[in-house]
Amino acid sequence: MDKEKEGILLESGTNEIEIMKFTIQGEFYGINVAKVKEIMMADKVKIMPHAHPAVEGIFKPRDVLITVIDLGFYLTGDRLEHKARDLFIVTNFNKMTVAFRVQSIEGISRISWRDIQKPDKTLTHGDEGVATGIAQCAEELVTILDFEKIVAEIAPETTIQISEVEEMGDRPICDNPLVIAEDSILLQKMIDDSLQRAGFTNVKNFNNGKEAWDYLASVRGDSDLYDKVNLVITDIEMPEMDGHRLTKLIKEDSRLKVLPVVIFSSLINEQMRIKGEELGADEQLTKPEIGNLVHVIDRLLERFMEQTKKG
Repeated sequence: MDKEKEGILLESGTNEIEIMKFTIQGEFYGINVAKVKEIMMADKVKIMPHAHPAVEGIFKPRDVLITVIDLGFYLTGDRLEHKARDLFIVTNFNKMTVAFRVQSIEGISRISWRDIQKPDKTLTHGDEGVATGIAQCAEELVTILDFEKIVAEIAPETTIQISEVEEMGDRPICDNPLVIAEDSILLQKMIDDSLQRAGFTNVKNFNNGKEAWDYLASVRGDSDLYDKVNLVITDIEMPEMDGHRLTKLIKEDSRLKVLPVVIFSSLINEQMRIKGEELGADEQLTKPEIGNLVHVIDRLLERFMEQTKKG
């Protein structure tokens, strides 16, 4: 598993994803292999008082306490019978390790982000859905879950905290045009609100890398290009085009490559950081670090303005 993941993570900008498929009550779901630390047989769990109903408890493999989320209960609202063959998918993202109980693992499929479709809003109740997308894997439709949103709903303190920006106090207004590619409606709004509070008043939001790239490609030939975009912030996991592919396209373009690109993702770890550096990303930050993002934007915009003046 670890060797397989390493090979995946070292590939750059291919716009592909490896999905680990699993089942709950016969339904197929998926998780990005890059989030998976290991698979374990379900173990005895210690119940914690006053925990969220979907939190099964904690267990301690190899001297590390890990929270266990009963994914079946979270998704269905029903207490499913725990069986001896249940598995824990132990994940690592946003600098957290969390285990999710599932009923079976059905293998790994490699697909293009182009083939992953965002669920219709009639299915997701506006911004309340927990599906990143729907993928056709062989004969099965697989729902790729938004694990960050699941954890954020259970433990809101683990996600972006606008209070980090408010603690900075009054900041000067900055109308430099920023482009953001983020597929989660919830996180897109939280990032936008945080940047507005930090004084950034000129922000364009796009729902995936392809939408952001289509916009950049449409203005790249304009004489006033730098009046339309000065910096790009991108997630990694997005339907149609992921953030690594977007970064690669920007940095390989003769006019756009000067634009600073910040990868802002829950997936940032040592291996992902190497991948982002290979693609030319200027900075890479983990999603909760909104205060750090503001400081990084300040620094990169200052550098960008100096470079374009010289040019």
